[in-house]
Amino acid sequence: MSIHPTAVVDPRAEIHAEAELGPFTVVDGPVKIGAGTRLMPHAVVLGWTEIGEGNRIHSGAVLGDAPQDISYSGARSYLRIGDRNVFREGVQVHRGTTEDSATVIGNDNFLMANSHVAHNCRIGDRMILTNNAVLGGYVEVGDRVVLSASCAVHQFVRLGRFAIMRGLSATSRDVPPFSIIDWQHTVRGLNVVGLRRAGFDEPRIRVLKNAFQILFRKRRNLTAAVNELEAVAGESSEDVRELLEFLRSSKRGVCAGPKGHPPGRP
Repeated sequence: MSIHPTAVVDPRAEIHAEAELGPFTVVDGPVKIGAGTRLMPHAVVLGWTEIGEGNRIHSGAVLGDAPQDISYSGARSYLRIGDRNVFREGVQVHRGTTEDSATVIGNDNFLMANSHVAHNCRIGDRMILTNNAVLGGYVEVGDRVVLSASCAVHQFVRLGRFAIMRGLSATSRDVPPFSIIDWQHTVRGLNVVGLRRAGFDEPRIRVLKNAFQILFRKRRNLTAAVNELEAVAGESSEDVRELLEFLRSSKRGVCAGPKGHPPGRP
C-alpha cells in the first residue's frame, strides 16, 4: 500500500494493499478502495463509498459526498463504483438520498473535468461524460453513451445505449438508444459513427437507419410512428426490439424529431 504521509485516512476505511493515496488526499468514512485504484493529490472520498479496482481519481474530485437534495436528512446511503473508471479534475459524484439507496457507476467510464453525477444515478459501462456535463438525480445511463461538453440531463431521465448528446444540448425527456441528440431533446439522427466503432456491420446499421426514418425523420405523434414501425418492420432485429421496448416503457416522454432549425444551429 502506498499512502502519502500527508493523506488523511479514516480508521474505518478499508484500503487495499495495492491501492495508492497521493498527497493531501482525504478518505473520510467507512470507505472501501480496491486494488490498483489511485487517488491523485487533493482527491476526496467520503461516506459509504465502495470503489473497485484500477480506478483513477484526479485532483479535486469529490466522490460520495451527501446529495444536493433538500430532503436529505443524513440517511445511510451509498456510492458504488466498479473497475477502471477515470474521474478527472473537479468531478462530483454524490451518494443516494434515501436510506440504503445508492448511486451506481459501472466499469470503464470516463468522467471529464467538472462533470457532475447526482444522487441515485445508475450508469452502465464505457460511458463518456465530457467537461461540465451534468446528470440530475435518478438518471439512468446505458452502456457507451456519450455526453458532450456542457450537456444537461434532467432528473429521472433515461439515456439508451449508444446515444450521444452534442455539446450544449439538454433534455428533460428520455433519449432513445442509438440516437444523436442536440438542442432541446431533439433527435437529429442515428449515431452511425459510434455504432461502427462498436462493431455494428452495415446491414445492422441499415435496419436501424430505416427505423429512425420512420420514428424521427420529422416531429410527429410518437405512438403513430411506433405503430407504423411495427407494421412495416415488426421486431425485425434485436436492435429494433430494444428501440421499441425503450419507447414503450418511457414515463417521461421521448425526444422527438426536428421541427425546424433552432437559432444559431445549421
